Amino acid sequence: MSGTGLPLDGVRVVEMTHMVMGPTCGMILAQLGAEVIKVEPPAGDKTRSLGGMGISFFPLFNRGKRSVVLDFARPEDRETMDRLLAGADVFLENFRDGQLDRQGLGAEALRRKHPHLIVAGHKGFLSGPYEHRPALDEVVQMMSGLAAMTGTRERPQRVGSSANDIMGGMFGAISILAALYQKRGGSKDGANIRIGLFENCLFLVAQHMVEYEMTGRKPRSMPEREHAWPIYDIFDTAEGDRIFIGVVTEGHWQSFCREFGLKEFADDPTLRDTTDRILARARIIPRVAEEIRRWNAADLSARLDALNICFSPINRPEDLLCDPHVLRPGGLVNNFNADGKPFRVPALPVEWNGGNIGEGLQVPVLGADTAEVRAELDRPKFSSTGNAA
Repeated sequence: MSGTGLPLDGVRVVEMTHMVMGPTCGMILAQLGAEVIKVEPPAGDKTRSLGGMGISFFPLFNRGKRSVVLDFARPEDRETMDRLLAGADVFLENFRDGQLDRQGLGAEALRRKHPHLIVAGHKGFLSGPYEHRPALDEVVQMMSGLAAMTGTRERPQRVGSSANDIMGGMFGAISILAALYQKRGGSKDGANIRIGLFENCLFLVAQHMVEYEMTGRKPRSMPEREHAWPIYDIFDTAEGDRIFIGVVTEGHWQSFCREFGLKEFADDPTLRDTTDRILARARIIPRVAEEIRRWNAADLSARLDALNICFSPINRPEDLLCDPHVLRPGGLVNNFNADGKPFRVPALPVEWNGGNIGEGLQVPVLGADTAEVRAELDRPKFSSTGNAA
């Protein structure tokens, strides 16, 4: 699995994860060129059979991996796992503390047996009073205050995607890259990394925590917040479409007022600066809404674009499959599910030397690579330790 030309070419990852956070980490590493071997039980990762909103979980977060089925009730399969880890650089897992200890796969046991190995455990919480608890994305959004900031304390609302799970996988990948970099600097030792879903969510709400630290005022939730700009709102257009407009600089204010017939605001001596305008939002916004309703969405968007003013239509996820920027060459990549059916997915959100990453990835069939990987274990290259050292 080498010769990709990608930055992690030659790095080998053994993954025992499920759901979203751990698989996201492995998926990112795979797209960056690592060989990711997903070890599954005989029945397969449970997310393979999810329906409803979970139907995309397995194909989306397990693209580009190899699937090996091992049954740890069998001594020969436990030996296979040990040989896999001896030749790997990274081990990914996201089981509750103690669950893998019974298989001899706990972090401390692995570090003693394979000191070169980078062990990355994706957990609900970092070490502390809650470390024993399981967690879900929705749980930590409620605990951290993110749900109360997205909605309100009375009506908390989770973010509309598995944002924390995905971001937790990203922090896992960042930490692993740091450990690999340390090894390339000459260290022969691996690392024991723990990534916390709850702490990841704390990182997201830190701006509000620090706001309270600095001011002593309780932060207002998004629906109740104090506006930082005079125009930062959703408006209706002539055809009933809705659009968000953000006027955030002095230049934007002047050009917006000139373009949309709001000269009375531009010339008003009581609206000299942003603070004045924020305090006058009660009379500014209804007047702006009146003018915006005179425009159709297409002409309005073109005009705002020409003025370099921030704006956006109010899209749903399915709308993005028709968006011209998303449909640019490389914006969506073609991948293939385990049954061979193609699906489109946004490329990894980076450009590498001007190109996009992720085209042609395959979702593995359960156990499709078991025989091949077993055969590779007998080759000298596979049995080496610390490939990235």
